[in-house]
Amino acid sequence: MTHALIVDDDVDSAAMLSELIALQGLTVATANTLRDARKQLALQTPDLVLLDLRLPDGSGMDLFADPELLANSEVVLVTGHASLETSILALRLGAVDYIVKPITPKQLQGVLSRVTKPAVLKAEVAGLSAELASSGNFGQLWGRSPNMLRVYEQISRVAGTGVTVFITGESGTGKEVVAQTIHDLSRRRKMPFLGVNCGAISPNLIESEIFGHEKGSFTGADRQHQGFFERAAGGTLFLDEITEMPLDLQVKLLRVLETGRFMRVGASQSQETDVRIIAATNRSPLQAVADGRLRVDLMYRLNVFPIDLPPLRERLSDVPLLAGRFLRLIGEQEGKEKRFAPEALAKLAAYTWPGNVRELRNAVHRAYVMAPGETIDTQWLPDPGEGFVEASAVPPPAAPPAAAPSREPGGDTVVLPLGISLAEAERQLILSTLEHYDRQKERTAAALGISLKTLYNRLKQYAADDKAGR
Repeated sequence: MTHALIVDDDVDSAAMLSELIALQGLTVATANTLRDARKQLALQTPDLVLLDLRLPDGSGMDLFADPELLANSEVVLVTGHASLETSILALRLGAVDYIVKPITPKQLQGVLSRVTKPAVLKAEVAGLSAELASSGNFGQLWGRSPNMLRVYEQISRVAGTGVTVFITGESGTGKEVVAQTIHDLSRRRKMPFLGVNCGAISPNLIESEIFGHEKGSFTGADRQHQGFFERAAGGTLFLDEITEMPLDLQVKLLRVLETGRFMRVGASQSQETDVRIIAATNRSPLQAVADGRLRVDLMYRLNVFPIDLPPLRERLSDVPLLAGRFLRLIGEQEGKEKRFAPEALAKLAAYTWPGNVRELRNAVHRAYVMAPGETIDTQWLPDPGEGFVEASAVPPPAAPPAAAPSREPGGDTVVLPLGISLAEAERQLILSTLEHYDRQKERTAAALGISLKTLYNRLKQYAADDKAGR
């Protein structure tokens, strides 16, 4: 039977928690001091420890001084004030989560439903490590390069905790796959994993989609609607392209992260949420703050545990492994196996892959379709000379501040005049890159480091602006 230990100097609070835990079918013991806690830990190893920070004879953190004392227990810190420092300290010392007093029955039930012995999670990570050594994959992630091994180590460390994760990396590097892997290795794995692309939802609808709305809250709201926070209850909510979220909505998201409560659109009362947040962006977070796309307070609140994914050009040794994996999957789908010629693999490994893993997968699929026989040669593979489109902010001589952008004779550089607005500079760069790639939207998005959905949204907005005469 699962056993819990409550370490809290508040006798009444400890007694109340003890009764609630007993109602869930667990055995429970209480300790009001560090000395009593050490005695209880020696008598029976608990599966769960609810640990208060402030105790009469020291800090609850002192129990972590002996690594063996809590080695087989899941520790959840209990604090009177939620803070970024608390969550970082909890992770660093080995706690898996923290909850804020006063503890509600819903919060407690969520914690109890996720109790998992640390040894179980360690065994799963060990299994993935063995699979990595034999076949080159860590769950759904593939690659053996040193920078990917570092990513796997970070995932293994953070998955079993409840802290917020902020994933950065260029478009196509696999940020959602990393988020899914973290969820699959977490204590929330039996609950939903819900991913939402903040750049693919209309700004007019995104608040309703994330938080839900009440019937009659706006024109067309003919029924109550559950948002992502409700639908992902108990699980993980992945917010991709967080820098595309409107700033006023970022304020409300920050409030949810700090209080654990949210409100549907049109509601008069807030409700609790039990969701782990994993956010991602293909921009530099600091640059996004400087550009006014991300609130600095939200960035620090999300950036508790950052994971930076390397672009494929920085791990070209993984290209043959990834290409072979994609080719096998396509062969299984199509019912016909094909293989790469040695020179084809060499050509794939010589390309810089501006669209990263997503572009590689598409290139393999195209080569599979075009190859007439069972062997894929170099004919339909991208040339190594192709790469990123470069942009220059150097103004042309004698150009007035409001002058229109121009293309350099070589066709691969955009010249922008000084004084142009950031929005207009982005517009001209996107449209010029689109023309450079003969209006091939997928290659354009890959070169710009944005998702295809974001590109479509931008082009739709530009068309609407042109129609309105702006």
